Amino acid sequence: MKETQSTLIRGFHILETIVKAEKPLSSVYLAEELELPKQTVHRIAQQLEEDGLLQREPDGKRFTAGTRLLDLARATLKNSSINAHRYTILKELSDEIGETCNLTILDGYEILYLERVETNWPYRIHLPVGAHYPLHCTASGKLFLADMKVATRKRLLKSMNLTRETSQTITDLTQLEAHLAKIAEDGVGVDSGEFLDDMVAIAVPVINNDNRVAFTVAVHAPSARKTTEELRQYLPLLRRAAQRLAVAEFGIVED
Repeated sequence: MKETQSTLIRGFHILETIVKAEKPLSSVYLAEELELPKQTVHRIAQQLEEDGLLQREPDGKRFTAGTRLLDLARATLKNSSINAHRYTILKELSDEIGETCNLTILDGYEILYLERVETNWPYRIHLPVGAHYPLHCTASGKLFLADMKVATRKRLLKSMNLTRETSQTITDLTQLEAHLAKIAEDGVGVDSGEFLDDMVAIAVPVINNDNRVAFTVAVHAPSARKTTEELRQYLPLLRRAAQRLAVAEFGIVED
């Protein structure tokens, strides 16, 4: 990193490095990674911590994203003035499929609904934008879990409460791992009445520049109207929408 860079830019690089890491980072590691003096990194990290942008692990030696930074990230992702393309893409997808479509991100132990377009059917299931839902029993949540590194996923699942939402919910860790392995191979998240008794859903990933799942695009419907296999016929449309979002979000060129 250039010595001439301002404290503001250095602070941004520290935040960026911490956010992209899948584990807490020490100031010593950050100094080596960013090629900055240890005292400089420690001073900036301490200021960021005081402002709520970073927080320390219980041992006091490593940093993770703070609540203020997480709130800022959520607000940016939900900002309609800079993310209008998401609604446009989802609206076209929903019109083509004739069912409710949504866009989600990973938010801690849950998924967060970023955008949603409702179907015009009189019988529909309302899951509002801004709401959080479990990872282990939703199509999008399981897609995020399947994309994680094995060690990260195992650590997360052990700390989660695998609540039984319906009689179909998988709460056994061994069975869930086997199910997630199939999802990773297939590239499609599936919810066969595992979150709500009368709802089915499938989800596909929006891949970022690091080849990881950044968002998911999903469609769900009442099980009285559709089955998961019937929803699978829309996979080409879902994947096309996901590719369009990858281009719009990350500038990834379509094949």
